[in-house]
Amino acid sequence: MIKKILPILLAVVGTGAGIGAGIMMKPAPPPAEEHAAIDCAAPTGEVEHTVADADTGGDGEPAPAQQEYVKMSNQFIIPVMSEERVKALVVASLSLEVRIGVTEVVYAREPKLRDVLLQVMFDHANIGGFEGSFTNADRMGPLRRSLLEAARSVLGGDVIDVLITEIARQDT
Repeated sequence: MIKKILPILLAVVGTGAGIGAGIMMKPAPPPAEEHAAIDCAAPTGEVEHTVADADTGGDGEPAPAQQEYVKMSNQFIIPVMSEERVKALVVASLSLEVRIGVTEVVYAREPKLRDVLLQVMFDHANIGGFEGSFTNADRMGPLRRSLLEAARSVLGGDVIDVLITEIARQDT
């Protein structure tokens, strides 16, 4: 009889200990936000802002609130050829930095976008861009610029940047 009760008792005690540990380890709730009164009067030495400053934050880059990131749904696999055989595979994950509200357009045009981005990476592999220390800034710079130009050819000026979020090379 004890042989049958002991496993059930251990399961109940283990479950209770797990729940108790989860409750004890739960992070503290964030502090309540306090709202202070703000004086809405214009400052005496008012600064004039241009439309470009409002769109870009003043430094030519879009303000953080005016951009979003779209992760391409699948990785890109690029073969690195030597003579007549594949000597390595490069696997890369890309994300696009785009203006807010363009995410649906990116996903709608993803097949065309993937095609042009993949062609750029094939060309980069064919000129030896993935040979040796391929993650060196001197080699990645031209690839990044080419990827951005290709993305803009499909999506126009809505693309701010192409981000290489992961890249790896596997020799065969």
